[in-house]
Amino acid sequence: MIKVLVVDDSALMRKHLVTLLESEGGFQVRVARNGVEALSLLSSFDPDVITLDINMPEMDGITCLSHIMVNKPKPVVMVSSLTEKGAEATLQALSLGAVDYVHKPDGTISLSIERVHRELLLKVKGAARARVRTALGLSDALQKARLSNREHRQERPAGLSPISNAADMGLVLIGVSTGGPGTLEEILPLLPVNFPWAVLVAQHMPGSFTNVFAKRMDTVCAMPVQEVSRQSPIEPGKIYVAKGDADLVVMGRGKSLLAVPVPSSQDHLWHPSVTRLVTSAMESVAVDKLIGVLLTGMGDDGAAAMAELRRRGGRTIAQDEATSIVFGMPSELIRLGGAAVVLPSHAIARAITTWLYPSTLTNRSRPYGAR
Repeated sequence: MIKVLVVDDSALMRKHLVTLLESEGGFQVRVARNGVEALSLLSSFDPDVITLDINMPEMDGITCLSHIMVNKPKPVVMVSSLTEKGAEATLQALSLGAVDYVHKPDGTISLSIERVHRELLLKVKGAARARVRTALGLSDALQKARLSNREHRQERPAGLSPISNAADMGLVLIGVSTGGPGTLEEILPLLPVNFPWAVLVAQHMPGSFTNVFAKRMDTVCAMPVQEVSRQSPIEPGKIYVAKGDADLVVMGRGKSLLAVPVPSSQDHLWHPSVTRLVTSAMESVAVDKLIGVLLTGMGDDGAAAMAELRRRGGRTIAQDEATSIVFGMPSELIRLGGAAVVLPSHAIARAITTWLYPSTLTNRSRPYGAR
């Protein structure tokens, strides 16, 4: 039995969410009308999972989440709108430690409730098994990197030396799902401004969120970050975030490489598809110029493709269980024998830079297990 606390100021929304959960069976549900009521139920009800609305009177969802993560950390699933404002608030919540989010039904609730039903059940069940990541403090290295990046963003180079031949282009391919935004905030800001390869990120996320997420990451990273909303030339020293509700593929054109958003494929369950990104990159780039990184997330998207990359001689990293919010995707990569190294999230950026700058680091400074 999973104990769920539903927090929403709308009586109709509370009724619908409770009905969806209780009709499935296996859930014990209590409700709260705002953040104040939710906090009062933390000890007496002791929920396994909390669904939390963002906009509420007396105490909003972001403030309530902050109190939860400080006083009694619990897996929290945000219930958010698909607007830009809703995306910004949701990403802030994920940075504070929320596990996941579901899209609030819009328009006539009865028309969109079926869409929410499967998503709610899947994500609440996943949250019940998730590892709570609090955001009470950043590592010294990450804090210094973020401060330095913010101070020197105006000094970013317009771009590194142009790649005259696609054969010389190197790509870091990152796949991530549940828990991804917070995890990426622990990795990408630690990559240096003169990073010699391009980084492509497939984060399972709706289209209304990815541009907001890319802009958010651009403020904390040394490397410029952009959403791939149209066909774009891939340049070294830049981070490309796949547009949500679509897939991102790598294509060669003459001596150039392109990042191309394409309609989501029905052959893949999750989008943007990590599998499709990695497979397309292997078709256009030599495997010794590819590094695959599979991070926290439910399911197995990208695991088989990255295992194949490793089998062909490419380098791969799986996030370890201890720092994964949900140890699904990286666990599958490890099970398939496709992980060259298994590392905590805070060690991944160093592993990548160690591989690309081997002459500048001593053997003692190499991350454990890197080779």
